[in-house]
Amino acid sequence: MTVKPRLRVLAGADIALGPGKVALLDAIEEHGTLVGAAQVLEMSYMRAWKLVQTMNVCFREPLVETSRGGTARGKAALTPTGRAVRDLYRAMEGACLQAVRPLWDEMRAYLDGEP
Repeated sequence: MTVKPRLRVLAGADIALGPGKVALLDAIEEHGTLVGAAQVLEMSYMRAWKLVQTMNVCFREPLVETSRGGTARGKAALTPTGRAVRDLYRAMEGACLQAVRPLWDEMRAYLDGEP
């Protein structure tokens, strides 16, 4: 058994950043295209595009830069801000896990067995 905090950064009613969007940022960095990132995450291109648009609007600077397709194929890349925000999010996840560890250890005593 394990505990896994799921952080969400809210900008009004929008989720500016959360586990799914950070996974998308990772996939964009790995694959270099929005199509490739969407495929590996098993989501539609349109869904990935909308998530990128939301992130880019919610932050002062865009997190992802895209170039249109055509014969050269479309490309997508994290901006320096995108990398910094993603890394900060991962650090926040780690800090949350450390913060809840003592309480988690206490809660495990109440759970029905460890696999």
